[in-house]
Amino acid sequence: MTTTVSCPTCQTPVLWQPESTYRPFCSQRCKLIDLGQWADEQHAIPALPETPEEWDKLYHESI
Repeated sequence: MTTTVSCPTCQTPVLWQPESTYRPFCSQRCKLIDLGQWADEQHAIPALPETPEEWDKLYHESI
């Protein structure tokens, strides 16, 4: 059974198999576009607040 996923950059169908060099991307171009978006901070992983002020703000927003 072959699994197909959508390229995260352009939504082109990509076969999920060892021969798919750039999976989950369809091409090196899409892979580099995604890398550029991370470098440009268009993508981010949420993190916990680092300072007491950020914790206070988070606390007051949740009330």
